Formats: sequence, structure tokens, C-alpha cells
Amino acid sequence: MSLATSLFLAFFGIAAIWFGVVVFRTHSMVRSAIALLFSQTAIGAMFLVMQAEFLGVLQIMMMATEMSVMAIFMVMFMMDPGGMGKMEMTHQKRLSLWAGGIGVVAALAVIWTAGWQGPVPDVPGADEQARLLGREILGRSMFVFESAALMILTAMIAATMVAIAPQAKDKP
Repeated sequence: MSLATSLFLAFFGIAAIWFGVVVFRTHSMVRSAIALLFSQTAIGAMFLVMQAEFLGVLQIMMMATEMSVMAIFMVMFMMDPGGMGKMEMTHQKRLSLWAGGIGVVAALAVIWTAGWQGPVPDVPGADEQARLLGREILGRSMFVFESAALMILTAMIAATMVAIAPQAKDKP
């Protein structure tokens, strides 16, 4: 891995962590959705830096759509989506801090104690990986993806219909 690749990977990794922290530091649900979008986009950029182009573009496209839909739902249904009322975005702070600390310690223990090996010498090229992934997605997983897409579309239409329900008109 070249120095430039390592620097870009570190930059996008730090950006992903920073925006992940910002998600919980803001008082606005919309700003949280945007920060989460930036965090996940930075992870997609990390995939691109590691030459996993398909996964990187897929990550960025999926998160852009998902966070856009989430922000729209929040604006439609939340009392204070802009965060002007300084609502509290975290619950059970003490338990959350303990759980996060234990998670960090466990992750670091796995990183330091795992018997990491060198790269696998017989990894197929990027074009072959993309072809195999496409066959997997379009093969036995197609029904799952199509079902999920139909459910998301149905939920979006239902939420829009609830948000723009006709108002009762006064009759003279």
C-alpha cells in the first residue's frame, strides 16, 4: 500500500469517526441525518481507496438515498426536526458510555490478540470480484433485494399519503 493510499485511507477513516460523533452531538435530527450521511460516505470513500469500487459506489448511493428519505420522514413527523428546542438526543447516558467503553476495549483486544496473516495470494482481480458479486446479488439474493425495495417504496408512499391527508372542508 502506497503512502498516498494510506494517507487517504486514514483521512477518510478519521472523517467517518468524526461525523459519527457529530451524529450524537447535535440537537437536530436533520443535522444528525446529514452527519450520518457524511460518515457513511467517508466509509464508501474508504472502499474506493481500497480499490473495492463496487462496494464504495454502492455504499455511497445507498446511504445518500437512505439518509435523504430519513430526513424527509423526520421533517414530516417530528415536532422539532430543526433542533431549535434543544431536545436531548441521547438516552441512558451512563449505560451508553459504559457500553461504548466496553465495546472499544473488546474491539482493541480482538485487534491486538488476533493472529493476523498476510494478504491472501490467490485473490481474484477486481473485475472477477465484481462479476462474482453480481452473480450472487442477481442469483439467490434477488428476491430479498426486490422485496426490500418494494417494502421501502410502499412505506414512502404511505408516509406521503399520511402527511398530505385531505383536510375536512367546511360546507356552507
